[in-house]
Amino acid sequence: MRWLLVVLIMGLSALAQASTTPTLGGKAIDKVMVVKSERKLLLMNRGDILKTYRISLGKQPLGAKLREGDQRTPEGFYWIDWRKTSDKFNLSLHISYPNARDAAKAREKGVSPGGMIMIHGTPLDEEYPEWYFHTLDWTEGCIAMRNSDMREIWSLVKDGTLIEIRP
Repeated sequence: MRWLLVVLIMGLSALAQASTTPTLGGKAIDKVMVVKSERKLLLMNRGDILKTYRISLGKQPLGAKLREGDQRTPEGFYWIDWRKTSDKFNLSLHISYPNARDAAKAREKGVSPGGMIMIHGTPLDEEYPEWYFHTLDWTEGCIAMRNSDMREIWSLVKDGTLIEIRP
């Protein structure tokens, strides 16, 4: 009889955990992919693309980030490791840049790799409307998107999700 109780509790626990995992079309997001050359961010599940968003990049969009202040968006494999709200950029998800490879390259060159690379929304600015930011590369190396898209991603992507940033 005890084993039946254990099985019941484990089953209920699994159901409770599954119901709290955000999904898109019934599928949890297990990877975020950014394709810089296409200005796209893809939400994925087991290799299938579930949704695509238009993004903006750093002011120097070609090439991988080499050092702090170069205004480039990194390239490689990282994690979404924490999140925060921002008065300046709405919501933001932190990318675990630099990884070990990035740090080693910067050390070899004797420079700081930088940090604080985020996926974030656009400024709320009366002088420049949101569509203005959405049509150009304007960040210091972050990945920016419309605030409505950022709210959706905030709700769908959990901390600990893999992010791949491709050229």
